[in-house]
Amino acid sequence: MNTKVKDIMNTKLETITPDSKVYDAIEKLVDRRMRSIVVLPKDEKDVYGVITVRDIVFKVIAKNLDPHRVKVEEISSKPVISIDKETELEHLIKLMEKFNIARVFVHEGKDIVGVVSLFDVLAATLIARARRL
Repeated sequence: MNTKVKDIMNTKLETITPDSKVYDAIEKLVDRRMRSIVVLPKDEKDVYGVITVRDIVFKVIAKNLDPHRVKVEEISSKPVISIDKETELEHLIKLMEKFNIARVFVHEGKDIVGVVSLFDVLAATLIARARRL
């Protein structure tokens, strides 16, 4: 049986509104020891985005901008790269390699329901191999 994305995805997602300040994102990331936050769509015509620790460090801190003044939407990436939760793990890995990304969000219909990181792939591989021994 082939592993599907839903089998290894992390469903502990943090979200933030696009008009929130970057400082609020920093607090969430540090408090929950996470590396990314899903940026909610502004309205039904908008799409999900993502803000990462990397975005904050390079786009705000390195430029000496005030995180209390910069809005999340100003530095977030849109649209997020996402795949259906029924996608097979092999396809996910190819997608991550093609786009050189460390995480892919998982959708069910229009909703983001999880995320899979390179670490999740590594852990799933280790567990699968251990079961075969």
